[in-house]
Amino acid sequence: MYKALFLSPMVPSYNIKATLNFFVDVFSFKAVMNTENYAIVFKDNHLIHILNAGTDIGEMEFYLEVDEIDSLWDNIKDKLNEIKVKPPFDREYGMREFHIIVPHTKTLMFVGQEIKK
Repeated sequence: MYKALFLSPMVPSYNIKATLNFFVDVFSFKAVMNTENYAIVFKDNHLIHILNAGTDIGEMEFYLEVDEIDSLWDNIKDKLNEIKVKPPFDREYGMREFHIIVPHTKTLMFVGQEIKK
């Protein structure tokens, strides 16, 4: 059997530069590729690919699990002024989460941390 090393979501965007800037400016990812038609951001061994959206893209979602959700929220909440977001809340399945619509996409980003018992 094989071992999966990484899972990298591919996010279709209507404005690659603005979507890339969201991940860089808000979540401190680093741009490792940035062209007019494709970008890749990287943080802590995780990649997110950003590509041109077609006219009929569907919605997608991905989950970013973190270790200090409340600290992260405190550091980024002022950068989310014109972005649709649901502030941190506790889920019945043992996770504390916040949700963000990634700018210029139809992508819902879940950010979560396991609630310590």
